[in-house]
Amino acid sequence: MVEFLNVHGSELVTKTWEQLYICTIALVLGVIVAVPLGILLTRFPRTAKIVIGIASMLQTVPSLALLALMIPIFGIGKLPSIVALFIYSLLPILRNTYIGMEDVDPVLKDSAKGMGMTTIQSITQVEIPTAMPVIMAGIRLSAVYVIAWGTLASYIGAGGLGDFIFNGLNLFQPDLIIGGTIPVTLLALLVDYLLGRLEKRLTPVNQRS
Repeated sequence: MVEFLNVHGSELVTKTWEQLYICTIALVLGVIVAVPLGILLTRFPRTAKIVIGIASMLQTVPSLALLALMIPIFGIGKLPSIVALFIYSLLPILRNTYIGMEDVDPVLKDSAKGMGMTTIQSITQVEIPTAMPVIMAGIRLSAVYVIAWGTLASYIGAGGLGDFIFNGLNLFQPDLIIGGTIPVTLLALLVDYLLGRLEKRLTPVNQRS
């Protein structure tokens, strides 16, 4: 491993940054789209089943196939990879947001109305904070998925740690495979830990375990 760092140290930093860049943008876009959509769908239960069904269907498309489908539309490089990873990030966040909001105690909602809160105030001040642990669980799961699947982006020229893994497979060099796999694993664990810390900060004190 020391020899690998001596030879590929600077390249490792670059590839890690590329992986983080692609995955962060995809995940942030997923949160921006899926959280508001999940909240909105709680007001339209029939539509919710259709939308979540479509998201579930997209999740079943093989990663490489989805990446390949992006090429005719967006070409090769980082953009198609970000779009594909964004699509994969949607389901866990959307589903958990919907479930979390649906599971909010009706008594809390009634109390918010009784206090004269508008629908928007009830959502932002009561329902979202109550559902936050479930929502964040979806975001954390999605983050791990996106980082893991982000290695496949190397196939369409997006760079990232997948370059080490696939070069190692093509050249029969286990050190390259390990040199790409370990950073991906550590990156996923680190991001999950940081999101876990964020979850604790966003969760109301009376709900913290």
